[in-house]
Amino acid sequence: MPEPLRILQVGAGGMGHAWLRTIAANPDVRLVGLVDLDTGLARRAADEHGYGDLPVAAAIDELAASAEAVIDVTVPAAHPIVSATALRFGLPVLSEKPLAETVREGLQMVAAAELSGKLLMVSQSRRYFRAGNAFARQIAQLGPVGTLVCEFYKAPHFGGFREVMAEPLLVDMAIHQFDLARKLIGSAPVSVYCDSYNPAWSWFEGNAAANAVFTFANGTRFAFNGSWCAPGLETSWNGRWRASAAGGTAYWDGDNAPAAELTSGETLVAELLEEPEEIAGSLAEFVAAVRSGTVPQSEVHSNVISVAMVEAAVQSAATGAPVRIADVLTAAHAEAIATASDTAVRACLEGWPDVLKTLEP
Repeated sequence: MPEPLRILQVGAGGMGHAWLRTIAANPDVRLVGLVDLDTGLARRAADEHGYGDLPVAAAIDELAASAEAVIDVTVPAAHPIVSATALRFGLPVLSEKPLAETVREGLQMVAAAELSGKLLMVSQSRRYFRAGNAFARQIAQLGPVGTLVCEFYKAPHFGGFREVMAEPLLVDMAIHQFDLARKLIGSAPVSVYCDSYNPAWSWFEGNAAANAVFTFANGTRFAFNGSWCAPGLETSWNGRWRASAAGGTAYWDGDNAPAAELTSGETLVAELLEEPEEIAGSLAEFVAAVRSGTVPQSEVHSNVISVAMVEAAVQSAATGAPVRIADVLTAAHAEAIATASDTAVRACLEGWPDVLKTLEP
């Protein structure tokens, strides 16, 4: 058996605690340091999870020499800086979602990963539910999918920044469902029409509800209908899914085993495998990819497309017109070149003849 992968975690806040528990439960990794601008917070978090002797620091460079990889659990605004810093030290990175707050920054992170030659992967935890993976296998047996629908209805009272965002549902939550739709459909998103709004009883300042329809390259339509101010009969945090395909229909409530029926009326049995779920699944795939050199789900080139789906939906909601994913990526590519502070990153971006072919060759 190989030695455990030496992990440096950056970020000791709320989600940082979940990652500390996940790292402790995985025998294939060993935590060698915890980084946070608030070193007192880092020390308390380490002690709370049984890492009494763990070194803590305020910056990656203080502990980089002891590590083989980094897990970035900082706030989204810090992801580009933290990930780029780790990559410059030659450390592959597993980043919490979203990759970045904008597609422009995401493309700069793609370039940073290319320059380093190291893996940058995003933890899209919804890709790692056993029931969700069983749902994906059922869909694959049904043939071409015409329509995929996700309903998402929750009523969380977060307080804080989410309740003052302009588009809290689309920007902070919908990337989970948009990204999972890419996995389930197995094709590239082409365009989106989105209408976002805020019900009269909403406790959010911005638009807490949205309806979006994506067209994919293979002709599939993905419809997302969601709200963050929908008390009563709430869905799973994963949403409630239905796929209509040539060979039948598959349904998943987001929590339990999915159901599927062929056009013949025959039932497809759901096959749930023993596999790590949520961020434990992300970590397991990351470790395997670092050791083998294989390309994991949500590698940065692919994941930035999910960020572009969100940005396109927000633009469509603002303009009242359909938005092409390619147009979002092309504009963001130009912005990434114009705003890159690192000359090597700028040169890398300028070397891409076609941003779409770079991301999905």
